[in-house]
Amino acid sequence: MEKKILVAIDVGTTKICTLVAQIEGQTSVRILGVGIEPSQGIKKGTVVDIPLAAASIAESIRKAERTSGLEISNAVVSVAGSHIASTNNKATIGVVGGVIDQYDVNRVIDAVKAIPTPHNRFIVHCIQRKYSIDGVEGIRAPIGMYGSRLDLEAHIITAATSSIENLRQCIMTAEIDVNRWVLKPLADGEAVLTDIEKQMGVVLCDIGGGTTDLALYIDTDVWHTNVIPVGGSHITSDIAQAFHLPITQAEEVKKIHGHALAEYIGEEDYFYCKTFGRSEAMKFSRKELAQIIQMRCEEIFQLVLQEIKRSGYDNLLPAGLVLTGGTALLPGIDELASKILGMPVRIAKPENLSGMIDQLDSPAFSTAVGLIYWTLMMQESTEPTPGKPDANAFADKLKNFLKYLLP
Repeated sequence: MEKKILVAIDVGTTKICTLVAQIEGQTSVRILGVGIEPSQGIKKGTVVDIPLAAASIAESIRKAERTSGLEISNAVVSVAGSHIASTNNKATIGVVGGVIDQYDVNRVIDAVKAIPTPHNRFIVHCIQRKYSIDGVEGIRAPIGMYGSRLDLEAHIITAATSSIENLRQCIMTAEIDVNRWVLKPLADGEAVLTDIEKQMGVVLCDIGGGTTDLALYIDTDVWHTNVIPVGGSHITSDIAQAFHLPITQAEEVKKIHGHALAEYIGEEDYFYCKTFGRSEAMKFSRKELAQIIQMRCEEIFQLVLQEIKRSGYDNLLPAGLVLTGGTALLPGIDELASKILGMPVRIAKPENLSGMIDQLDSPAFSTAVGLIYWTLMMQESTEPTPGKPDANAFADKLKNFLKYLLP
């Protein structure tokens, strides 16, 4: 079997991660190259400075090319930001000839995508949730089944055209073509969720640098997605302001001394660091640091809880919440999330990888790895490409229709 080479670029607020992966067998992923570069020119998942963002992305790609020994020409790219929106829609078509074929499935997908979309937005994903035939629900593979009416429920995710095109321009500066855009929490789900969790009902929560990305799975399908414009960089900013520290130093303090639950930190526990205007390190309370972190984390999970309730599926999530992203590394954050959300919480990171995986053993890289799995899933999927009906299928359908009319 020919081995596939896939490339993924995760464009985040704090880092750019480019992965070159080789697919061995059906689902075995071997990482051939890794390129990690701090982000510049990106805020809350959106490009705000094209030259700076393009330079960061280009350097990440160069690092991945050097470590893999391969030249990169195209990639699948993550997308996030407050400009992301989603909705659910349902469409119905009549089936000509009695037996559902590929052309019918293409038509119902085109119909479900026919939602009012402003000229400055476009559809990133149209996720088919479930089909029904003549009122019989729960159909997952309708092709070849008999019926006269085909229904489809879908979850549709849209993005601002300007935000996507700005990001595309940054990537094209490095002479890379974008094969596909993938919403960050959908990529995460492919990397860290189990089939049982998706079946039972689960929330995927990726707390990155600038955003918190959510995806709700029920009965293996995506039912709701959203991007909350608050993330780990806000915690860092709180620390920087409270202790009068540079942002880079505040980030280090958060990683080394931070904790999401102040009750676990003793009153006598301290750390030392230099502040603005001081030549010598000053003494600070770790408990005060934890209180600052806890307040911001509580805000994030209150927003997550609000979004889960707004979706209407809060009673359909027995598998609880799976937490990933760089902020998930904060000690105690899973316990805090469980207290606020009232559901089980586990922290997840990419697994079942081989090759250059030392740098990827962290929740911070779930999206990058998930992009590889998402691409693999889409390539092997039997789902049709929306908007591209098969001419032969249409001819067969016409013949069946004429047979139906004529004696």
